[in-house]
Amino acid sequence: MSIRVLVVDDDFRVAALHAAFVDRIPGFQTVGVAHRAADAASACDRLKPDLVLLDQYLPDRPGTTALPDLPADVIMLTAANDAATVRTALGAGALNYLVKPFTAAQLGERLSAYARFKAHLSGDRDLAQEDIDRAVAVLHDADTPAAGLPKGRSSVTAQRILDVVRSSPVPMTAIEIADATGVSRATAQRYLADLAHGGKIDLSLRYGSTGRPEHLYRWRGSRAA
Repeated sequence: MSIRVLVVDDDFRVAALHAAFVDRIPGFQTVGVAHRAADAASACDRLKPDLVLLDQYLPDRPGTTALPDLPADVIMLTAANDAATVRTALGAGALNYLVKPFTAAQLGERLSAYARFKAHLSGDRDLAQEDIDRAVAVLHDADTPAAGLPKGRSSVTAQRILDVVRSSPVPMTAIEIADATGVSRATAQRYLADLAHGGKIDLSLRYGSTGRPEHLYRWRGSRAA
């Protein structure tokens, strides 16, 4: 089932662009667009979205004051980058905050992380502290996928490799990861070394019958839901 998204932005063209970004991402569907806070509230009642992408600068009231009235998860998409607005948005319950202008890939990374977060907390069950910690980490582990990577590395490629490692129930070799992501073995090895150095994945060794060690890569933590 697709994650239902409501896009809220006062600029008609920007709202349409964000909706198009959302609809390109597997598992997501734009169910509505609103240009005012009041319209966002009524659209939530009518359309029952799972997620609202909310602008701060709306004509009738700021997005941060409308946020608590929206019965859905919220990610802020706004040009407002002052500390006070960010604090207010996060304090009011925004799950993430992306400053304009941004690329489709940057939005896609955060939406994919939200989908993993939502899946991780699905069902009616008690959670251990490590489950809660992991859910929070999953929500934000795509915010800076290129953090700590050498200059020239692609954040999109890094995230693809990280997603493959995370989704595997067992450690993977560089060849397996390269095949799964469509990059060369050498490229996979470079990114895997960077991600391991940055603490995002764990590296271990497996010794085969020849005694030659083989590198194995696994997401730091257990398999994500």
